[in-house]
Amino acid sequence: MPVARDVSYDLYDKLNVYRRNGVCEYLVWRKEDRAMDWFILTNGRFETLPVGDDGILRSTVLPGLWLDPAAVLRGDLRRALEVLNQGITDASHESFVEKLKSKKA
Repeated sequence: MPVARDVSYDLYDKLNVYRRNGVCEYLVWRKEDRAMDWFILTNGRFETLPVGDDGILRSTVLPGLWLDPAAVLRGDLRRALEVLNQGITDASHESFVEKLKSKKA
C-alpha cells in the first residue's frame, strides 16, 4: 500500500507544510487514480483550482502557466504542449514577464 500512503502524504501532510510556509499553489498528479489536483492557497487554506469551461487549469500565481489535465492523463503530450504554448503566448503571461523584467532593472 505505498501508493495510498504517498497520496495521503501528498494530499494532507505536504499541504499543511506548504500552507505553513506560504506556498501559493501545489499540483498533485495522482497517477494511480488518473487524476490531478491543483490547489491554491486562499485565506490561509488550500482550495482546489477550478477548471475552466474549456477544461484548462490556469495558474493564479504564474500567468500563462496553463495545463490540460485530461490531455496529460491520457498521454496526449501534443495537446498538453499546445495548451502550454497558448498560455505562454497569452497577454497575461507577456505582462507578467514585463513586470519581472522591470523588477530586475
